[in-house]
Amino acid sequence: MQSYRLEHFGSLDGLKRVEEPQPVPGADEVLIKVRACSLNYRDLAILYGTGTLSPKEGLIPISDGAGEVVATGEAVSLFAVGDRVAGSFFPYWFGGAQNSAAGRGAYGTQADGWLTQYKVVNQEGLVAIPDYLSWEEAATLPCAGVTAWNSLQQSRPIRPGETVLTLGTGGVALYAVQFAKLSGARVIALTSNDEKAQLLTTLGADHIINYRQYPEWSGKVRELTDGEGVSRVVEVGGPGTLQQSLLSTAPGGEIALIGFVADGNAPIDFMSLLKSSVTVRPFSVGSRADFIAMNRALNFSKLRPVVGQVFSFEQTEEAWRYFDSRQHVGKVVITVNE
Repeated sequence: MQSYRLEHFGSLDGLKRVEEPQPVPGADEVLIKVRACSLNYRDLAILYGTGTLSPKEGLIPISDGAGEVVATGEAVSLFAVGDRVAGSFFPYWFGGAQNSAAGRGAYGTQADGWLTQYKVVNQEGLVAIPDYLSWEEAATLPCAGVTAWNSLQQSRPIRPGETVLTLGTGGVALYAVQFAKLSGARVIALTSNDEKAQLLTTLGADHIINYRQYPEWSGKVRELTDGEGVSRVVEVGGPGTLQQSLLSTAPGGEIALIGFVADGNAPIDFMSLLKSSVTVRPFSVGSRADFIAMNRALNFSKLRPVVGQVFSFEQTEEAWRYFDSRQHVGKVVITVNE
């Protein structure tokens, strides 16, 4: 079989396509024929050594993948040959609150990821995927889908009639728009141009703010909410947007702090934070139980993930370059074993 391994960091020159033996499942493991995997900003952070990650060299990258069970170990009871599955982002976080033990074995940093033709995974690190989704759509679920789901479900579920603010048109943001509408919320979405605004409107966003036209966009958010602010911000920008998100949030509201994709390093005004009565909640994706709960909502709603661009396994380097260019809308997916 063939895999891609990230032999050294700093540039895509370190990403090498290699031939290696097909793995054999142990007693509690299943062998998966990988059908698709999707890129996340985390993968760029690993490649370039940004953020807080400390990855090992030589691993197969990419945390998100979906595929078909083609063999099972003798003790496997959760899945059978032919089942369609995806990997849980944290293979040892089964449910409950996250702790240091739950984060072990993370794909692409501590263990081999999904950019390979065949992969062995413990049965408890897998989740059945909704039948109506394509392989490419299913491959977007483990990180972007679960992250967006938990941004609205925790620390408490968003309620009908509340207002959610989303930033941009990346995978998490678009999922958040769809999940917020599924919850009966009003959505204010930020974007940079009319074409992206049209997509957000199609997905259900109630109001669009062009952040290039309004760099201090918190003022427009306040205007659209009669001065009150929003109940929840799905904050993917990080240092470049957090101060404006803080100024956009109503007292008692929450900022779900997810990423750091926006340029800039604007300081946070301490007194604004102190007086805001806003909760800033950093979190990382979610557990297997969260993934299963999200899939129940997907099966009920038949929500379609937004896949912006699909590349073949042979076009993997091109896929990474395209993703790195930040031209994409929605998810960038690599098809494996077509």
